[in-house]
Amino acid sequence: MFDYTQLAPSQLEFIEIAPLDQLPVGERLFVEVGGRSIVIFNLAGKLFAIGDVCSHDNGPVGDGDIDQMEIICPRHGARFDIHTGKATSLPAIVDIPAYPLRINNEMIELGFPKT
Repeated sequence: MFDYTQLAPSQLEFIEIAPLDQLPVGERLFVEVGGRSIVIFNLAGKLFAIGDVCSHDNGPVGDGDIDQMEIICPRHGARFDIHTGKATSLPAIVDIPAYPLRINNEMIELGFPKT
């Protein structure tokens, strides 16, 4: 399962990432957590987080253009749903991780499955 946003809060561990004011509307924040590259988007005041990796070639996807609620891989044009990480067009056929976010005391927190 890659869409960790579907897990219950009791199944998640949240990690503090950055103050909310460091991610203005329309911007992206690139982070590395536990060896995982992640990009967090602020789209119209809503936050989304996905793995910064294209499942087609393992290159970064976070710098790609956004069309509707899909990010487009800047190298080969694969598309991924920003909500779920689901691969929505070729050449990618494997989903990428989507992570839950929450705001706690004006800090962005990123959720990971508990181990």
